[in-house]
Amino acid sequence: MQINLTGHHVEITSSLREYVNNKFSKLERHFDQINNAHIVLTVEKLKQSAEATLHLKGSEVFASSANEDMYKSIDLLIDKLDKQILKYKGKVNHH
Repeated sequence: MQINLTGHHVEITSSLREYVNNKFSKLERHFDQINNAHIVLTVEKLKQSAEATLHLKGSEVFASSANEDMYKSIDLLIDKLDKQILKYKGKVNHH
């Protein structure tokens, strides 16, 4: 899976990039047909948000989350994406 990480009003440090890569590798364990992911990390005053678009085989999944801590935002984002991927995987396997 190719991961494109973009920061808006935030500098992407190596530790932040490594954290995102580790979290997104968990998504690959559940569903291996993820082509690429585009993640945007944004800081606006006290709100730090994370958005991601995953390009799956035949579909796209989008989720966003916001929190006061960037790492917590990423965790919430992964939880949302995980639920959506499992739902999509269930639909694909059912058909």
